[in-house]
Amino acid sequence: MGSKNKLKRFKENETFSNLFQPSRETLLTDQFEMKGRWHADYFKNNNPIVLELGCGKGEYTLALSERYPDKNFIGIDIKGARIWRGAKTALQEQRHNVAFIRMQIELIENVFASGEVSEIWITFPDPQIKYKRTKHRLTNQDFLHRYKNILIENGLIHLKTDSEFLHGYTIGLLQGLGYEILMAHHDIYVNTEAPKEVVEVQTFYEKQFLKQGKAITYLKFRLK
Repeated sequence: MGSKNKLKRFKENETFSNLFQPSRETLLTDQFEMKGRWHADYFKNNNPIVLELGCGKGEYTLALSERYPDKNFIGIDIKGARIWRGAKTALQEQRHNVAFIRMQIELIENVFASGEVSEIWITFPDPQIKYKRTKHRLTNQDFLHRYKNILIENGLIHLKTDSEFLHGYTIGLLQGLGYEILMAHHDIYVNTEAPKEVVEVQTFYEKQFLKQGKAITYLKFRLK
């Protein structure tokens, strides 16, 4: 994508009523006005809030919001040119149960209050295979602790990835920490027991991975 197109999208992002772009300083000083107020001030209902982390163009956020109109969905990504697509589509289609946040995921506790989130989807994150990149894996122990702090009791986390490494790493970590694994599929298109929303919703990257013959894995777990 050319720099002119990116700049155009960044400018348009500023006009989207469903896209929040808090500064890092705002988040670090715990001044983000929506924290603890998502139900009352944005969605204006008490329906469960579901997050998609690393949402990219928001494919899962949008697809799930259509399937589950009785839930609220928020896509989170740091890439403004990508999140533009999801936010724009949601506005065009008048999806009132959808929002997006452009931010770094490690600051998630500064955006949501304790127990404000019901479910989290992590879709095709960078597996960060090198050992020195462990701290950046979205399912490492520190990130799991952050998620636990914002989830309701028995809140669910879904991990969908093409990385067998990340799939196995996460299973081992969850077992070691004593967390509850509800589903673990090593190839969702071979195992027909995978939930419909896992096999019927395909992101841009997932389609690329399938063309390369990669297996797509899925985990569902609780941080009890």
